[in-house]
Amino acid sequence: MTRSLGSTDLKRLHREWRRKAEGRVALLLDSVATPFNVGSILRTAAALRVEDVFSRGQTADEHAAGTQKTALGAQRYLTFHHLTESDDPVAAIRAAGYRLIGVELADGAVPIHEADLTGSVCLAVGHEDRGLSSVVAEGADALVFIPQLGRIGSLNVATAASIALYEARRQSWPSNSA
Repeated sequence: MTRSLGSTDLKRLHREWRRKAEGRVALLLDSVATPFNVGSILRTAAALRVEDVFSRGQTADEHAAGTQKTALGAQRYLTFHHLTESDDPVAAIRAAGYRLIGVELADGAVPIHEADLTGSVCLAVGHEDRGLSSVVAEGADALVFIPQLGRIGSLNVATAASIALYEARRQSWPSNSA
């Protein structure tokens, strides 16, 4: 009979996987406006050990009620960098030592599983309807998309961010551990 892991076994399992991860992962929220989406993204980011969260434009505040409701305290494990309209987001991310990878359905984007997401990468996700801003999309080192097989044309931004963050972490594990 299969049983769920108890808290001690769960902590041991998480500790083992944390040791396997190589590289650094960051996230850029480029005008992600809905607090519930931001909260969900932050919870996933904390679970996958994102180091830095950059936000710009109309991104919902990490302390907004809706954000807190879905993040469930994940904010305490993340380092936030709020970029103003006068800040160059691409320069700020590169100055922090990251390559910028935009997650966007756009010309020139490659399937996410074919992109190199190893090393220090910052994944950028954009507004729920408009996607990435032109300054971020044009300044990105690469654009990736998540292949979809169904009849729906796009994913919710929180779902797309979760898939992208997981793929970046999956690529950071030594090949014998995947």
